Amino acid sequence: MSPFEKKFGKYAIKNLSFVLVACYAVGYVIQQFDRSGMITLYLNLNPYAILHGQVWRLVTWILIPPSSGGLFFTLIMLYFYCSLGTSLERTWGTYRYNVYLFQGMLFTIVGSFLLMGYCYLIMPQFQLTDEYFSYIGMMFSTFYINMSIFLAYAVTFPEEQVLLMFIIPVRVKWMGIFYTVVIAFQFLTTDVVGKFVIGASLLNFIVFFFTSRNMMHLNPKQIHRRQEFKRDVRRNTGSTKHKCAICGRTEVDSPQMQFRFCSKCDGNYEYCEEHLYTHTHIKRPGQRM
Repeated sequence: MSPFEKKFGKYAIKNLSFVLVACYAVGYVIQQFDRSGMITLYLNLNPYAILHGQVWRLVTWILIPPSSGGLFFTLIMLYFYCSLGTSLERTWGTYRYNVYLFQGMLFTIVGSFLLMGYCYLIMPQFQLTDEYFSYIGMMFSTFYINMSIFLAYAVTFPEEQVLLMFIIPVRVKWMGIFYTVVIAFQFLTTDVVGKFVIGASLLNFIVFFFTSRNMMHLNPKQIHRRQEFKRDVRRNTGSTKHKCAICGRTEVDSPQMQFRFCSKCDGNYEYCEEHLYTHTHIKRPGQRM
């Protein structure tokens, strides 16, 4: 555990994927009612408007969903990225996954301002207005941030299989390689604006996996063994607060499990939610069950 995680880990947002998907859902509803696109226009990442007081855009651009191909495909997209993000959070830990996502968002925001500065340097003869940078703001979205989630999943779980078009089983690593080639081709063939958008949004993937000192800890098997070791240490040192009198499970074994004391048993007997209503009540000799 890094010093930053020890200090700021308690502030990490659990189930961040659900929060992100909820933002997309809100943005999708706004798009359905905003047929003219005027509301969405005031939500995107426009650096020129931000410097002129519209600071809410630093956050509201996240509401704009990366795809608007209809309700059915949007729901599939939300479910897909939510499941990928949840798997990464369970494997990496909440703090590490938070850092990965927020780092991608921060790089995207910084990239939009760097692009604005670049435009002022190479096009000083043109009058760069809010309308021009509003177009640029529409280019910056969470599309490539979500792509970075998929690439992270492909690196972390390369042998996992997904059903391409719900039929064809494909290993994630091959899909990761395919999308990497596609993104590289897009980066090389697009204009300057596109290069800033792709580079800024995917920089978190590059930084996180190629400059991280703890890169080897991304192996799921190693993380699983480390978690099992911590559980054994805590169990052997008696630091658990709850333990089922039937199966012996503790809050270390099942963090989401609920434990309750039984009021009908004589003594302080605690049970997990699976055995709370199914166990045989413990009575002292001579008392009826």
